Amino acid sequence: MELTRRLKVGVLGATGMVGQRFIALLEDHPWYEVVTVAASPRSAGKTYQEAVGNRWKMTTPMPKAVKDLTVMNVNEVEKVAAGVDFVFSAVDMTKEEIKAIEDAYAKTETPVVSNNSAHRWTPDVPMVVPEINPEHFQVIPFQRKRLGTQKGFIAVKPNCSIQSYAPALTVWKEFEPYEVVATTYQAISGAGKTFQDWPEMEGNLIPYIAGEEEKSEQEPLRLWGTIENGVIVKANDPIITCQCIRVPVLNGHTAAAFVKFRKKPEKEQLIQKLQEFQGVPQKLGLPSAPKQFIRYMEEDNRPQVSLDVDFENGMGISVGRLREDAIYDYKFVGLSHNTVRGAAGGAILCAELLTAQGYIEAK
Repeated sequence: MELTRRLKVGVLGATGMVGQRFIALLEDHPWYEVVTVAASPRSAGKTYQEAVGNRWKMTTPMPKAVKDLTVMNVNEVEKVAAGVDFVFSAVDMTKEEIKAIEDAYAKTETPVVSNNSAHRWTPDVPMVVPEINPEHFQVIPFQRKRLGTQKGFIAVKPNCSIQSYAPALTVWKEFEPYEVVATTYQAISGAGKTFQDWPEMEGNLIPYIAGEEEKSEQEPLRLWGTIENGVIVKANDPIITCQCIRVPVLNGHTAAAFVKFRKKPEKEQLIQKLQEFQGVPQKLGLPSAPKQFIRYMEEDNRPQVSLDVDFENGMGISVGRLREDAIYDYKFVGLSHNTVRGAAGGAILCAELLTAQGYIEAK
């Protein structure tokens, strides 16, 4: 796909950890140029470098192109929207405030691609993993009608916790998985923290992450839902029950999952499906798309966070330890990068597909 010029992008909530990840991943992006950074009123008026100060949490240096950008007040919606073609949203506010501000940006005819959870269950807002349910973007015209917009809309990506097991279950849909038990072992960056911020997590785990289990059980069903009468209706199965545990890992969510199938497949069939799967982003060759979305690892001790979290620049999923189970049909372990595929990278891939499909364009 050829763009006549790079699209101008704003990052809302640019000083937080996910905002920083957006900025790091968008450095030298072939389609997008970060021209606007917006954050809370207390950061507004400072340069981006001043506003972030010593809180830059990425391992790569702050991109030169953003250091001297003046941070805008995220609440000055018209002013921020005026200079951009679309925005990524990673604002840190209450759910109601996020809904209101994302709606306000959309109504300025500015598409919003959000990392936030606030709009994930708004019936006409697509919640998309581009390899899994790209067809849900077809709900956007209905949403625009409700908002009264020609170009503005909101699209979101799902929770980081589900990206390590939902892709495998999607690939295996023809075998009709109907019951899933999953436990996720989630990195501290999912809470926007590093070990410097959260030293009490070293050598520790916490068996509770607020709201996470409900998201992990319900959001896959929305991914597998259908559009009916202009809204997304979630799927009824498989039934998923989940426990979510915070573990002393910086980046990478691991899941241990057990699955029952109505049509029990052979192990080799399941592995072959994982390895051969290609989604729309792979077929289109989108800039951030992993060449291989899911890989299967034969070694007994893989996937491991320290060795495998950056597979395909953090945009690929690693699956291993697939074996038959005494109670369920099969069990497996999955790993995904929670702030790349699970957050900013997943949102950027959504934006790329929306751009390729003509939903996002130059103003």
